Amino acid sequence: MQVLGVIPARYASTRFPGKPLTDIGGMSMVQRVWTQVSRCQSLAAAVVATEDQRIIEHVQSFGGAAIMTSPDHASGTDRIGEVARAFPGMDYLLNIQGDEPLLEPQAIDDLVRETLARRSAMSTLVHPLGNDPQHPDIHNPNFVKVARALDGNALYFSRSPIPYPRDPSACSYFKHIGIYMYDRATLERLCSLPRSPLEASESLEQLRAMENGISIFTVETGYDPVSVDVPEDVARALQRLG
Repeated sequence: MQVLGVIPARYASTRFPGKPLTDIGGMSMVQRVWTQVSRCQSLAAAVVATEDQRIIEHVQSFGGAAIMTSPDHASGTDRIGEVARAFPGMDYLLNIQGDEPLLEPQAIDDLVRETLARRSAMSTLVHPLGNDPQHPDIHNPNFVKVARALDGNALYFSRSPIPYPRDPSACSYFKHIGIYMYDRATLERLCSLPRSPLEASESLEQLRAMENGISIFTVETGYDPVSVDVPEDVARALQRLG
């Protein structure tokens, strides 16, 4: 099974224009992500997907691979779908967040290994938060939570705290890490589907898959990312870098 790692890197971010080229401790964010992805053992290849020539040239300057994609994609999934058409020999595609400069290669390798072992159509990473219902991440709508079935498949994703702690001792909370792996047929199907009601309500594109009967297998990881969404997040990333 051939797996392609795709790093979306959009220049025209509304909240942080030029974000992929932002300096994080002497290296651009996209180069930091590329460097970490290059250390993965499970990928046949990797590519940066962008809509801006400046990012293409920058990635090529440090020896990375990049592909130009449409500026009109409504979601990261749609951008990955365009990349899939350019790499017909790949069996699976991995959507790797381009704004996580401290990405841990082992988390990617774990996701790929577990997904291929189960031949899952779609999978993602989750990080355990314990069973304290007062954990700050549980109540932060910017951190997506996931409830899991006993077989590891996701039951639901939400910005709200799930499950409700009627009996706190029975709760296990998980934070969703937004890295996705799809087989080719599932990715093509997702890109053909319209936006679904729950997806629109929560603004979570993975709910489109679930509302259309596509199971999402979850792989537990110790990796807890620092995502750079706005300029103020750069300081948090630098602090974690030490």
